[in-house]
Amino acid sequence: MFLMEESHQGRRRGGEDEGSSGVVGATGKEKAAGRRGKKAARPRFALQTRSANDILDDGYRWRKYGQKAVKNNVHPRSYYRCTHHTCNVKKQVQRLSMDTTVVVTTYEGVHNHPCEKLMEALSPLLKQIQFLTRF
Repeated sequence: MFLMEESHQGRRRGGEDEGSSGVVGATGKEKAAGRRGKKAARPRFALQTRSANDILDDGYRWRKYGQKAVKNNVHPRSYYRCTHHTCNVKKQVQRLSMDTTVVVTTYEGVHNHPCEKLMEALSPLLKQIQFLTRF
């Protein structure tokens, strides 16, 4: 009976061992990544839009850093990064192979700055408010 308790001490949820990474229920690859200090996964979401134009205006400024051919699709996938100096958001843009009128835009990460187009639209209003508060 003592041996059975001892064998269960190192086990956690689902019968997986807890490794030196301190990650409960981690697999071998996850344990190794935990030791190297893997960053937390960035949120990802995709939007499907019916459009004739691949470049959709979402209010942010983007710099294209790559493009590659995608298997089973005549349209390439384009890779973009946000141009704001502190922002690490990326996006991928490609057309669906089954319906070429649909553009799939996948965002990875969250912007840590305000939307530039929104600020450009609001700046005259903000200046007017600042002018009125002086009186």
